[in-house]
Amino acid sequence: MENQMKHTSFAINPLAAAVITLSLATAVQAQGNGDDQLEEVTVTGFRASLNTALMQKRESAAAVDSIVSEDIGKFPDSNLAESMQRIPGVALSRGDGGEGKNISVRGLGAEFTRVRINGMEGTSQTGSSDIYGAGNAGRSFDFNVFPSEIFSELTVRKTPSADIEEGSLGATVDLKAPKPLSFSDELTMTGTLRGVYNEVSESTDPRMSGLIAKKFADDTFGVLVSFAHSERNIREVGYSAVNILPGYVNGGFCSPVGYTGTQVPATNAAKGADALNCSTGNPRTGSIEAYELMLTTTGVSGNFGGGVFMPRIPRYLNSEQDAERTGGSITLEWEPNENTNISLDNLHSKYDVVRRDNYIDALSFARNANNNGQPMVSVKELEIDDKGSLVYGLFDGVDLRSESLVDRFTSTFRQTNLNVTHNFSDDFEMNILLGNSMSEFDNPERLTVNLDAIDTDNYVMDFRNGGNIPLLQYGVDVNDPSIFQYGAGLADGTVLGNWNSRNLKRTTENTTAEANFSWQINDTYKFKFGAQSRESDYKVRSRIVAPAYTATRNLPTGVSVSDFTNSVNGVNDVLGSGTLGNYVGVDHEKWKTAVGYADFEWCGAECGAQSPEVNEKINSAFVMTEFNFDTLSMPVRGDLGVRYVETDQHSVGFVLGAAPAGSIYPTIANPRTVDRKYDDLLPSTNVVVEITPSLLARLSFAEVMSRPDLGLLIPSASVGATTRTASVGNANLDPIRAKTYDAGLEWYFDEGALASIAYFEKDISTYIQSISSLEPYSTLGLPNSLLDGSAASPTDDFTINRSTNTPGGPLKGYELNLQLPLTFLPGFWQDFGVLANYTYVTSEIDYVLQSANGVPTLTTTNDLIGLSKNSASGTIYYENDFFSFRTTGSYRSGYLRAIPSGGNDSDVLGNKETFFVDASASYNLTDNVKLIVEAQNLTDERNTLYIDSIRQDTLFETAIGRTFTVGVSAKF
Repeated sequence: MENQMKHTSFAINPLAAAVITLSLATAVQAQGNGDDQLEEVTVTGFRASLNTALMQKRESAAAVDSIVSEDIGKFPDSNLAESMQRIPGVALSRGDGGEGKNISVRGLGAEFTRVRINGMEGTSQTGSSDIYGAGNAGRSFDFNVFPSEIFSELTVRKTPSADIEEGSLGATVDLKAPKPLSFSDELTMTGTLRGVYNEVSESTDPRMSGLIAKKFADDTFGVLVSFAHSERNIREVGYSAVNILPGYVNGGFCSPVGYTGTQVPATNAAKGADALNCSTGNPRTGSIEAYELMLTTTGVSGNFGGGVFMPRIPRYLNSEQDAERTGGSITLEWEPNENTNISLDNLHSKYDVVRRDNYIDALSFARNANNNGQPMVSVKELEIDDKGSLVYGLFDGVDLRSESLVDRFTSTFRQTNLNVTHNFSDDFEMNILLGNSMSEFDNPERLTVNLDAIDTDNYVMDFRNGGNIPLLQYGVDVNDPSIFQYGAGLADGTVLGNWNSRNLKRTTENTTAEANFSWQINDTYKFKFGAQSRESDYKVRSRIVAPAYTATRNLPTGVSVSDFTNSVNGVNDVLGSGTLGNYVGVDHEKWKTAVGYADFEWCGAECGAQSPEVNEKINSAFVMTEFNFDTLSMPVRGDLGVRYVETDQHSVGFVLGAAPAGSIYPTIANPRTVDRKYDDLLPSTNVVVEITPSLLARLSFAEVMSRPDLGLLIPSASVGATTRTASVGNANLDPIRAKTYDAGLEWYFDEGALASIAYFEKDISTYIQSISSLEPYSTLGLPNSLLDGSAASPTDDFTINRSTNTPGGPLKGYELNLQLPLTFLPGFWQDFGVLANYTYVTSEIDYVLQSANGVPTLTTTNDLIGLSKNSASGTIYYENDFFSFRTTGSYRSGYLRAIPSGGNDSDVLGNKETFFVDASASYNLTDNVKLIVEAQNLTDERNTLYIDSIRQDTLFETAIGRTFTVGVSAKF
């Protein structure tokens, strides 16, 4: 049953909201200054963390929101990204197992958000299921790499200041680890132990953390060590269509006996196709009525473009992961006197995953006649809706596939940075930061093994249940290994199973050196200036199986499919009865033994493996002034400054060449190297007007830039001479640049209370899109030798896929935020509180759908990729001296994932709306020991991807289930 919240209209007039806020503020002012009448109340735990964050927001010149730890070693949520859902303007993107992975800020996705750890910019990358992008390969930050326990504070900076490094179009997120001298006690020790249970995986997994902080030498020197470790057995069960294509794409379907139109497939003795058979041993069993409906081009909603829209590879999936996350920090802090502080921060995190995906596919709908695919399938029964999408179908001659993937990867992050702060006088301060960080994604094995069952009958796709996941029935026992085959294909194009593998490592290393100074000129002005040098080094290293071993061979004598298979169980237990029983999967280690995988040779650049890299050297300097006119009738404070940035970029890519005479290996052409340099001048200002002591108005303006993902800047190229296609990297991409405007009102009407509204606008002048364009091969700057052995010539037009700078467009929106402790209520009720926020964002980006010779020939206007127009979060909490409870609901409206969609006659690929509810509670067993209970995804929400804005055919949906946690924490 769908949540009512999903159907609620969020159309709120921002002007009306502003008027309401001002009216309420004026009414309170008429009764006197509320701040003067507040009583100071000592609070702890969640309420204290909210109050601390609110004070930081109030005092900051820029627009910021923070999440602060509730206690030593106790961040409010188990996942950093999930904590940020409570911040206005932040929407969460979830990855495998439903865990928070990336964030979108004010409609701008993860690639537009910069993350700093202990003051230094960092990147973090990990793997994921292919449907979620198979891991970021650029500047985005994957928060699930880190345990939340090793951090004490998280701040989202929504408006820039000149002293904050550039690169963010959405926000800059600051993560801070605790410092040993910040604790009041000479020795502090905490520890937490949890058990985590998920109802889909039916597994209980451990999670533990600890912290020790010790002061020495009269509290002038401190050491802090933190540690966190968790294990999780993740399981997702669901459905994937891979793509949705109209029936004509793969050459139609097998025409039935008696059909008077064109025979499909045409008579072909080699394939066994004739007037009675679709292929050898595969008779024409289709219905003329169903076949003609399949060919329909018009319906209630108009033209379908030629054939019914059907899943390309309809399949159930069972994905299981064994994941271990380990992290920790060691901080040394020395404060020899009140004017000097020196700290050395060391942070390390490792996320180790083994993922096993098992699919049961209907592969014929993704194949053409060359490999005996869709044109050899008979349509026996068919039902479609008024938009042209398949509702029900019964088919004969369908090729089935058991697809089994094992994906092993490790994400490692380490960072060391030295911070030196020294006050030369009461008015002049210096801060020096030196640091190095490394993020490595190591994927030593991504192995897929496929088994095929050819020409099966009575295959059913049934969407009549009204849900997103269809009923798929196979007509055979897909848990019987004897129906599947593995080995070399047949001469007529029949595929009998195959395999593929990959070995990959991506590394991003960042080095930073900066010196910042501040001079308090007088009570009104503070002057700041500084310089920074940063270097980002991005490298990809891969190996592939040598060409001599890539072909699928027949199994050795005496070896059968059953010798290396197992049974994938329980899909119908999650998705519901009737969807599917158990089915055959591959045991990869047994398969390796059966085919002699240990003897296969691996090779690098000598046989086509790629080793591209991008190096960026960034030098910047800033000057700014902070001002505070507190003697005015309405005090005004803020900052005004400018940042100058010079970027020096060096990119290296490769082009695959032809094999020399007598060699089985292709050669790599000389590396393609691109060097470029560009600069930016980025002014910014933030102004805060204290209309009254409790009512603040904020105004901000800035010019900002966001550099392209590092992976897009690789000048590699691949050419398909036969199909006349090419994919070309673009090292000359310009950054995305924008002018940003912000205005807001904040009413601090009680202690720990806030009502606010903020309006924001970003004039995006440049954008980056992947565009398919028809261009002569000779214009690409690639060697003509790549066309040797084909019928193509340099003057031929090729379809070129390339990332390109395009015009941007406006982005506008507003945020509403309420933080309300109910302390004005009597008795029991005064321990409750409410948090609520709502964000509305819209944008207008012109997308290029088709292009010729670099000139757009077809465009469309739509919202920015990754932008949810509506997002909202609400929290109800209760807290007293012994017991604490809170529950949070987070809503995100649907958003676009890709334009164009990648499917014929479909415009967009999108993500449907989601509504997640989490809860947590704790009880103080003693002064030092606390019992913890948590629950995630209480609504049992599923994430659903779709294709086409009108039809919204389901592409992907999985069940992740509810997760429950019970634990205990102790502090000494």
